[in-house]
Amino acid sequence: MTIKNIVFAFLFLNVIFINLSYSQKYNAIDSIVLKYPDFENTEKLAERIQKDFTTEHDKARAIYSWVALNLNYDLETYLNPPEPKDYSSKNESDRAKQIQLGKANTTQKAFRSRKAVCAGFSLLYAHLASLVGLKCQVITGDSKTMLNDIGRRRLGSNHAWNTVQIDGKWILLDATWGQGYYDEKKRIVRREFTPIYFDMDPKYFYAKHFPDSAMYSQNTGNKDAFLNGPLIYNDFIAGECEVLMPFSGVIQANDGDKIAFKIKNISRLENLYYLNKKEECVEIENLKVKNGVFEFQITYYRKLGRFITFLLDGSGLMAFKVIPK
Repeated sequence: MTIKNIVFAFLFLNVIFINLSYSQKYNAIDSIVLKYPDFENTEKLAERIQKDFTTEHDKARAIYSWVALNLNYDLETYLNPPEPKDYSSKNESDRAKQIQLGKANTTQKAFRSRKAVCAGFSLLYAHLASLVGLKCQVITGDSKTMLNDIGRRRLGSNHAWNTVQIDGKWILLDATWGQGYYDEKKRIVRREFTPIYFDMDPKYFYAKHFPDSAMYSQNTGNKDAFLNGPLIYNDFIAGECEVLMPFSGVIQANDGDKIAFKIKNISRLENLYYLNKKEECVEIENLKVKNGVFEFQITYYRKLGRFITFLLDGSGLMAFKVIPK
């Protein structure tokens, strides 16, 4: 066996071991939650979680699992959002009460109907967390999920997620993305329980989320890094991959230019390719590996589209945007 093959085998087995350890850490909690019956109210559900789990970590995880496994994403509301509520009142106290009442209604509606958009997911998570004695907050902000999000000029406010305190440390989670994802091409929601959005490493979490409020400034990047960074997908995060080159998700190149990439922790390269705008597979070039970093190139042609989306075994890994020099 050559040195190159040995390196490939070692890294592949190492990633498998990491992923197995990760799965085993949470399978027991998820298995218990999966067997839960229907509960008549949130208090009964919280009582059951309190009974089955003792540590703050396991309670927080159980709530994440229950919300992600039991709520469906409300695609109709997402595609046809209602007009924003007007919380007009004579004074701030009354306005605050109206806002709290609106949030409570959203929370209970999500629980009863088992259907919500991100606001319902995050509010229900925070409500259940408070019932089991956990400190939790709802965070609103921008999300990065589509190719057109790469290189956007300004931030928006289109998503909501949570931070919850476990043993004195605030962790990040997104129960909405834990239940699945929106397939933009087919305009359907694909249910796929995704554990990685619980207690995700902030460097990955904030590559896809940017909070409205400056009080959450613990994020590891900044506005420009969020807007101009590459779009990363779940397999990239689960494999703890890292882009070392190029230094931005927005690449300047002309027709025929070779674009160099250096990616750390890709588990295997046999089925790594990029997809052009015709959804044709384009092979990578000049592949080599050094110290766990995979280096390769592609030849860019404008007719193939302005986005370079890399896939591994048919699943999205990362994407970049190309603009002319």
